[in-house]
Amino acid sequence: MPKLLEVRRLNKSFAIGAKDRLVAVDDVSFSLEAGEVLGVVGESGCGKSTLVRLVARLLEPASGEIVFEGRDLAGIKAGAFARHPDRPRIQMVFQDPTDSLNPLHTAFQSIADPVKRLGSPQMQRDLQALVERAAERVGLPLELLARRPHQLSGGQKARVGIARAIVMEPRIVILDEPTSALDVSVQSVVLKTLARLRDELGLAYIFVSHDLKVMQLLANRVMVMYLGKIAETGPAQDVFAAPRHPYTQALAASMPRITLHRERGEPGGRQHLEGEPRSPVNPNPNECRFASRCPKVQARCREEAPVLRGDVHGVACHFA
Repeated sequence: MPKLLEVRRLNKSFAIGAKDRLVAVDDVSFSLEAGEVLGVVGESGCGKSTLVRLVARLLEPASGEIVFEGRDLAGIKAGAFARHPDRPRIQMVFQDPTDSLNPLHTAFQSIADPVKRLGSPQMQRDLQALVERAAERVGLPLELLARRPHQLSGGQKARVGIARAIVMEPRIVILDEPTSALDVSVQSVVLKTLARLRDELGLAYIFVSHDLKVMQLLANRVMVMYLGKIAETGPAQDVFAAPRHPYTQALAASMPRITLHRERGEPGGRQHLEGEPRSPVNPNPNECRFASRCPKVQARCREEAPVLRGDVHGVACHFA
């Protein structure tokens, strides 16, 4: 069965001055199946938000392929893709629900906007019903549709953003830190809503977060990024239970635990990485990006960049 989405050797960098390049996404490949939740995790600056904006065709890739349902979208300019037939099928929920909503629009207008821009004539005629159905699916009371963002709570604004993403019945929804600006109690409700929508609508998610606890609740598969590259990827249960890359191990060890099993030699607190992160500007292609902070670093790591190995549980480390 063909994959819903296949990203192949995707690259993106940004010019800094006349000679320097900031490398944000470096030779990244992954796939996504229908109904799957792929979690993309890593520290700020690792390239995860740039990656999903490339997939959503909000940014232009330097090279690579973005194959959606057998069609390569990478060659379509972002401006042209805004009017492309595949635009409704790949939607995005942004990080801050306040910043991503027009302060002058009501909740109804925000949810209706994709239908007005991208919907068929029949959808335009059914606009009221489509907006109300999307609101009901995310648990947003219909009486709130007349309110503007400043009249809504953080959780309600998050629901408006999700309703706006699903109103066109997409195949893929990209979630860029959708719960990071919310209280913990509200986060749980939003995550449960997303899980229910995935089951009801058959959605596939690309879920970006720096929070591994959130990933454990929603993701089927996880991709760990570090300075633009994939460090480790595999089934979420395997990656969290037995991380292989030193960076993933440090992330897993930093997760708070209720019970600390010191008697078994397990970590008793947060694990701090030594050293400073390498700069993403003009990185050495022959050196492991994690070498400056890795507790297992050896001479080979500074002379030969590791490649991602492993079909099911892949890791980019010489000594994993």
